[in-house]
Amino acid sequence: MFVDYVTIDVKSGRGGDGLISFRREKFIAKGGPNGGDGGRGGNVVVLGDENMHTLLDYRYQRHYKAEAGKPGGGSLKTGRGGEDVVLKIPVGTVVKNLETGEVLADMDEHGKTEIIAAGGKGGLGNDHFKSPTNQTPRKATPGKAGIQIKLTLELKLLADVGLVGYPNAGKSTLLSRVTAAKPKIADYPFTTLVPNLGIVKLQDYRTLVMADIPGIIEGASEGKGLGHQFLRHIQRSAVLLVMIDGFASDIDKTYQQLYLELEKYDPELVRRKMIKVINKTDIIAKSDLEDLKRKHGDYKFISAVTGEGVDELLNHVARAEEKDDDSF
Repeated sequence: MFVDYVTIDVKSGRGGDGLISFRREKFIAKGGPNGGDGGRGGNVVVLGDENMHTLLDYRYQRHYKAEAGKPGGGSLKTGRGGEDVVLKIPVGTVVKNLETGEVLADMDEHGKTEIIAAGGKGGLGNDHFKSPTNQTPRKATPGKAGIQIKLTLELKLLADVGLVGYPNAGKSTLLSRVTAAKPKIADYPFTTLVPNLGIVKLQDYRTLVMADIPGIIEGASEGKGLGHQFLRHIQRSAVLLVMIDGFASDIDKTYQQLYLELEKYDPELVRRKMIKVINKTDIIAKSDLEDLKRKHGDYKFISAVTGEGVDELLNHVARAEEKDDDSF
């Protein structure tokens, strides 16, 4: 099951208490204070793991607590620190404070770690409080409490290119043609129910990661359909392919509707490099196709089924994806 959004509760460990203790040694008439400090509480840590692809585990276990630090010991021995809790999460996950909305970590690399909730400091033993006027201090401090936070874990796929369009525009068919991905393909709306990723191999031996999300419908930015739920997965994409069915009644209006839904969801999306694509040229009458090309010269024309125009499109995508190419 693909799960890309969960809420969990985490709490770091409490610090161990400092100790009140005095030396008791043979032949030493007056021993001094030797109480050790408490150990620090365990941290709550997140770790980016490229081998994880869903947040499913965190749907069933939502509470995580790090171990408390141990109290200080005699002979100035510091208590053992509490064990950290390490939460492995998919690369691309954004960790936020649920109550404030603050981004605490963006796990965009494999192996990246971030401390989300630091463990409490250990208390001070009585050795810290000795002075010329107080040789036998009977004072120690307790360990600091841990931090409790409600978190949201929000997975955003790491894709160079995002496919956007209405249901049945042919996004999944294109993904299956240019990558080894095997998305579900059928002739009814919302065949794609979860995001799909594939790796595109270009002619110059470079690769691009392409993401296909469920089809967007009018009102998606307000939560209608499935597209809104998964639009976050193209927020990291440098290039968006806006795919339109060649049989749409009004090509430009369809594009404007898609553009508006993207803008409503996140204004930054429409600042991406956008490539407009008309699909299904293989089943459009030749005269109608020529008419479309005259009217819509700024579009790329392809058939995701036969592959017509796809290589040219990928070359165009590769140029658009280059960070120093601002011609798009």
